[in-house]
Amino acid sequence: MNKRNWALLAAFAASAIYGLNHSLAKGVMPDHIQPFAFIMLRVSGAALLFWIVSLFVPGEKIEKKDWFRLGLCSLLGMGINMLSFFKGLQLSTPINSSVLVTLTPIFVVILSALLLKEKIGLNKALGVLLGFIGAMGLVLFGAEVRGDAPNIPLGNALFVLNALAYALYLILVKKLVEKYRPLTLMKWLFTLAALMTLPLTLPEFLEIQWIGMPLWVFGTVLFVIVCTTFLAYLFNIFALAQLRATTVGAFVYLEPLVGILFALALGSDRLSTVKILAAGLVLAGVFLASRRPRPEGAARFKRSRTL
Repeated sequence: MNKRNWALLAAFAASAIYGLNHSLAKGVMPDHIQPFAFIMLRVSGAALLFWIVSLFVPGEKIEKKDWFRLGLCSLLGMGINMLSFFKGLQLSTPINSSVLVTLTPIFVVILSALLLKEKIGLNKALGVLLGFIGAMGLVLFGAEVRGDAPNIPLGNALFVLNALAYALYLILVKKLVEKYRPLTLMKWLFTLAALMTLPLTLPEFLEIQWIGMPLWVFGTVLFVIVCTTFLAYLFNIFALAQLRATTVGAFVYLEPLVGILFALALGSDRLSTVKILAAGLVLAGVFLASRRPRPEGAARFKRSRTL
């Protein structure tokens, strides 16, 4: 399997993990852990894991001119992105979060066109549209809305901010991905994020009542640190090294699909025609958005063969 296929598989795995995270993280907040405290555990835990792994690979120095972009990417991709998502998840519902994270590839397409002058072909545009329609169908008609949401409008606004921050992160980090190894980037991105978010996260972290905490809460926290953060971010940064930001962003449409399948496995949801059709649109959208553009020469040669 070539590097591009490995990259597509990595992007798929990251989105699948994120799909599970919507319901798992919501189940912990706010009864056991407040959202900002969860971010401290998540960011600091991932930073520690990346530093430990980095001890077994050759070191790599970050050039002075790249520190500003590195700090900005950390603020957007780990700081604003995580803080707004987890706080929004406390205030709103996993269903709404699944709807609004699908705005990420839309923002990526728009920002790529504005900032990178990237041309958006018909296949990619159609893939984004099909994926968005399918994701909306899944989350609007494919699951039951939960009632533990004290401020849905504010929570939804934070989900939009989350999608915008992550889209901008995907675009800005692309140049760093082309220059440094994924492990080097993740080590410093999460270290900077841990420092930047500390003033907001420390007060809630100190309020956690660890004594008497149910074991399943510890399991959820471990999943979020190791899988949703350490592995998923590593998978995405590897995918970005081989694929366009718009292609990686399109995989966000798999999140609501995974969320529905997870609910089915738990017995909290039922399969329907609407869900099957919507899932088909999601998969078709990701396929079209992730297809490699055909070289012009090859296309002209094929047309000449048909004349």
